[in-house]
Amino acid sequence: MTQHETSAELPLAGIKVLDLSAYIAGPYGCALLGDMGAEVIKVEPPEGDNLRKYPSTLAAESRAFLGINRNKRGICLNLKEAAGYEVLLRLAREADVLVHNFRPGVPERLRIDFATLAAVNPRLVYCAMTGYGATGPMARHAGYDQVLQSMTGMCAAQGKADGPPEVLYGSVVDYYGAALISNSVSAALYRREKTGRGQAIEVSLLGSALAMQSARLVWADGEPRRIERDMRSGGITGIHPTREGHLYMSANTPHFWRALCGHLDLPELADDPEYDTVKKRAAHADVLVPRVRQALARASAREWAERFGQSVPCAEVLPVEDMFDHPQVQAMGHLRPYRSAQAGGYLGLAQWARFGAAAVTPDPEADPTSAEAGPGAPALGEHSREILSTLGYTSDEVAQLMQSAVVK
Repeated sequence: MTQHETSAELPLAGIKVLDLSAYIAGPYGCALLGDMGAEVIKVEPPEGDNLRKYPSTLAAESRAFLGINRNKRGICLNLKEAAGYEVLLRLAREADVLVHNFRPGVPERLRIDFATLAAVNPRLVYCAMTGYGATGPMARHAGYDQVLQSMTGMCAAQGKADGPPEVLYGSVVDYYGAALISNSVSAALYRREKTGRGQAIEVSLLGSALAMQSARLVWADGEPRRIERDMRSGGITGIHPTREGHLYMSANTPHFWRALCGHLDLPELADDPEYDTVKKRAAHADVLVPRVRQALARASAREWAERFGQSVPCAEVLPVEDMFDHPQVQAMGHLRPYRSAQAGGYLGLAQWARFGAAAVTPDPEADPTSAEAGPGAPALGEHSREILSTLGYTSDEVAQLMQSAVVK
């Protein structure tokens, strides 16, 4: 949240979420709910979320785990033990939302399926993130981001025309799936306000990967099955080398095309009927791109970005670490300090949307490093004792559960 907001002002304040998921899509969907004010309790098995063990240049904890699990409290439960299962039931009775990413069949085996938990708490919104959905020939297959990218045409579309398929790095399907979890859960909570009852939700990586490609997934009557479906305008729009660094620019509209030609001292191209549409410019890319790049070689990417300003959509190609002190990122308050028991202090993502007063009164002078540190990703079982005490367990019972390793 930003310095203008408190958790009580956020739209999901008072909502309690149980995060039983692992890796990226499920946990990040819960983090997005937490960003909107929900209290999120991460429930991990004794071995912990496998994302903790992913390669990282941080020694104490996986960078991915920290980024995915902000603003959560953590409890470590062995659900295969009766006492551990009883703890989960107590949590479920008080929860508004439960999210998991077990394969179909596993929740029933663990007795955490929707029918079982809805009998305990009829108001529970229950969200299952699966790889391929609950039915069909692949329902029980393990689904991962790049597996779904490869299956659904994303890697084929990303590859060059004369090259092999290419993965889109950055777990784009996982992150989009997380957004769909957040969206679906919020909608179900709204419906609960009207009906008083929770419901089951299913989000899949397959559905997420297809939803990302709705502009490609159009097959008109009479068209052949294989046809060019991409939206890339080609030609001028794209990344180009400069004297120093690379610049992305878009000049698809007549207005931006003329502005670009003016900046590059190529006025003769601006109104040439051979190049007056995006389609024509793409068709003549072999003529236009060399001339544009010859002009761009006169200055650096940063200098061109400053010259273009608002007149041509563009961006200097930067590494992600440059976002930590980028003036626009700072002005919008997108970063804040966090502190975790295992990694100490660090900067990470804060609000990706503004609510209430902060939506209309942003502070352009805000310094993210001066804000109060928020709770970072929890250590394994970091808040187990604290959470157990809120569920009615006595201090002796807590000690016994911890000693027996049912809870860590």
